[in-house]
Amino acid sequence: MTEPTILDVDTIEAARTGTRLGRRVVVFKSTDSTNDIAWQYASNPAHDGLCVLAESQHKGRGRRGRSWHSQPGQSILASILLLNEDIDAEQLTLTTAVAAAEAIGKFANIPARIKWPNDILINGKKLAGILVEKKTIVSRHNFVIGIGINCHQSREAFENCDLKLPATSVAIETGQTINRNQLVCELLASLEHWLSVDIESIVHRWQQLSALLGRQITVESNNQTYSGFCRGIDPAEGLIVQLNTGPVKIFPAGQTTIQSID
Repeated sequence: MTEPTILDVDTIEAARTGTRLGRRVVVFKSTDSTNDIAWQYASNPAHDGLCVLAESQHKGRGRRGRSWHSQPGQSILASILLLNEDIDAEQLTLTTAVAAAEAIGKFANIPARIKWPNDILINGKKLAGILVEKKTIVSRHNFVIGIGINCHQSREAFENCDLKLPATSVAIETGQTINRNQLVCELLASLEHWLSVDIESIVHRWQQLSALLGRQITVESNNQTYSGFCRGIDPAEGLIVQLNTGPVKIFPAGQTTIQSID
């Protein structure tokens, strides 16, 4: 494999000229959290669509307080600032998952699937994760979308990590070192497209990309375990499961974790 390229502001901004997302980019060699940096720009409306990137981060946040492991040059660690966005956090997570799965699958030429609500899988292993944060200021809903994508890690990189799901990288799955600048641009373009699409189309595309739909799954919600058949999602309410005990139950994203997929 060739040496990985560094993240480059000029390359990404040039490719994203005239767009909303990524027309302005900042890159840090190292930081605690790209999400925290993105929030520092939220007071200025001109920063809508800003993309914050880092080569490594020390306190990256995952869902439900988990950490995101990252070493220099190995990942895409991105946070995208959306100001005054008329959407709720659950729908934005759904939209971002569709956009990320589509961008990664297209770029790596390998099927990427969504493990609801915020993981992207390749061959059943976690390749990427999403964390959406929301702050309402003077009735305006502002969001930071954090996205982490494993790009150049070797199998050995994950051996000593405490992971709930087996992890992988683009390099492991394809045997190639990728141009991360190009994947960032693909991701931003995909997200900008799906932010402009109606919710029915997003749900339809989620169903096509889902790792859960039509599968027997086990979920943990509010300290209880349930098993059943995944029937789909409600964009506002959550995951729709036909329980093995009979009734249909909807599980909200904030209180639910997928334990297994059969």
